[in-house]
Amino acid sequence: MADLTVFVEKDMATAEADIRAALAARGFGVLTEIDVAATLKNKIGVERSALKILGACNPGFAHRALEADPNVALFMPCNVVLEQVGDKVKVSAMDPSSMMQDPGIKEIADEATKLLDEALHSI
Repeated sequence: MADLTVFVEKDMATAEADIRAALAARGFGVLTEIDVAATLKNKIGVERSALKILGACNPGFAHRALEADPNVALFMPCNVVLEQVGDKVKVSAMDPSSMMQDPGIKEIADEATKLLDEALHSI
């Protein structure tokens, strides 16, 4: 699967606050949040570096894509992942363009990819 990725020299909390703001500035809201590291520790006692998944959604893109093909819901929301990697935070997002090849959705996916990529590179 293709992804959009940046590495930032920030602590996890700052990187998360920055990506949330960058997404909001581009019309994305965070609908879901999964602290994978905390969940693994609580459920099975596994320690791992910080890993959080933010489920981001741009309502305008979501509506247009669902109108074109209701199965797009299988790929919603767009996951944005923050992971502690050494002294940096890796911030990645799914690349909607790589997943949506249908001509009726490709244009929407390309627009979403552009904004997600801008958000990541702005932090």
